Amino acid sequence: MLDELFKRFDGAYAENTLRAYRSDMMDFMEWCDHNDFQFDNLAGEDLARYVEDLSRSRSTATIRRRLMSISSVMSLAQLTDNTRHPDVKLTMKRIHRQKGRAQLQASPLTRDVKAKLLEVCSADTRGLRDRVLLELGYETMRRRAELCAFKFEDRVTSPSGQHGLIMQFSKTDQFGRGKIISISDELSALLDEWQAVAGDSGYILRGITPDLSLNDQLSHASVNIILKRLQAEAELDIQPSLSGHSFRVGRALDLLNEGESLPKIMLRGGWSAES
Repeated sequence: MLDELFKRFDGAYAENTLRAYRSDMMDFMEWCDHNDFQFDNLAGEDLARYVEDLSRSRSTATIRRRLMSISSVMSLAQLTDNTRHPDVKLTMKRIHRQKGRAQLQASPLTRDVKAKLLEVCSADTRGLRDRVLLELGYETMRRRAELCAFKFEDRVTSPSGQHGLIMQFSKTDQFGRGKIISISDELSALLDEWQAVAGDSGYILRGITPDLSLNDQLSHASVNIILKRLQAEAELDIQPSLSGHSFRVGRALDLLNEGESLPKIMLRGGWSAES
C-alpha cells in the first residue's frame, strides 16, 4: 500500500523529502496495524491517541513533523486528513503545555545497560537478532534508518584483517558517496553466526514473525519497539524509554569517559555539528 502511494510522488518531490515522508508513514502505519486501525480511515479521536502515544517517547518537534508528513501524504493521496481534527489539536496543546517545545534527550544505552539487555535476549532466532541489533547499534553509533539499511553485502575485510561495513547512505551523506565503518572481531563473528541463519545476502536486521520466520527488513519503528521490550524484560527503570538514538548517546558517553576527544566522537557518530 505504501509503495503504491509513493509511486505517485516520484519526481515531484526531493528524495530527502520522500524519504522523511516514507519513514514517518511507516511508523504511523505500524501503530495502526498494532492497534487494529486502518490508517486510511482513521478517526480524528484515534489519531489523537497516536499523538498521545508518541508523546511518551518523542519530542514535540518530532510529533509536529510526523503530523505534517501524515497530512501531506494523506492530502496528496486524496485520503481523509484528520491531522487538524479538534481532538488532535487539543492533544497537541496539552503536550506542549506539559513538555514544552524543547527536544527530548535520549536515554543513553551505555556498555553497562547493553550488558543487562544482552542477558535477557532469548536463545532462539529472535534473541540472536536482538543481540545483533544491540551490538551493531552500539558499536557503529548509527541512526535507526542507517542501521536498518545495512546489508550482508556491505561487509568488508581489509588486507590487514580489519573488518568493516560499508554505509552506502547516511543523513550526513546525502549524495551516497559511502563510508567504511570499522567493526570489532567480536561483532564480525556475531554477524557470521547471524548470517548462517538469515542467509548470505540481504538486509542484516530483519523483522521476525511469531513463528520465528524472517521478514525482508526490520522497520525503523521496530528498533524502538525491540529496545523497549528488552528494557521491560530486563526490568530497567529508564526514563524516557530507550530508543534508537540511545545507541549513539550511550556509546558517545562511554567514549568520552574513556578519554576520547569530542571531535573524534562526533566524527565517529556522524554528527555534523556540536549539539
